[in-house]
Amino acid sequence: MTRATLQFVDTPDGPFAILVDAADRVIVSGWTADADAVLARLRPDRRPAEVTAGETSAADAVRAYYAGDVAAIDAVAVAQSGTTLQLAGWNALRGIVPGSPLTYTGFAAALGSPTAVRAAASVCARNAVALFVPCHRVLRGDGTMGGFAWGTGVKRSLLARESAV
Repeated sequence: MTRATLQFVDTPDGPFAILVDAADRVIVSGWTADADAVLARLRPDRRPAEVTAGETSAADAVRAYYAGDVAAIDAVAVAQSGTTLQLAGWNALRGIVPGSPLTYTGFAAALGSPTAVRAAASVCARNAVALFVPCHRVLRGDGTMGGFAWGTGVKRSLLARESAV
């Protein structure tokens, strides 16, 4: 990829970064104001040669999400590169209903491999497009937060926002 556009959106959970490709598909997103942290979520061979500041269509969905329309993120186009399992997992994450999080075991079962809990957790950990591919909707078996690249405080906030709708 040669060019990408980076936009930061202010949210109640802090600055939210959106990096899109030339087709305006989100390739990285998360709660940071640090452009280097955004790029670090991509493998070196997948990083754009040029990043410019600009507007993204995904920003409107982020604003709508935080205004209470938690389904606004569903239609945002994303582009991730990964294994067949990762791609299937990221697609499945988009199907988790807001306010109804799954456990890692439940997520593994949804992927057709109920014993592949570590693989399911790995799919979540390698998700570069947080919020739009809602890996925050997967919890530990005991209902606790588990890990989240952008911090468990953000994860807790997102889950509370979604359960209130």
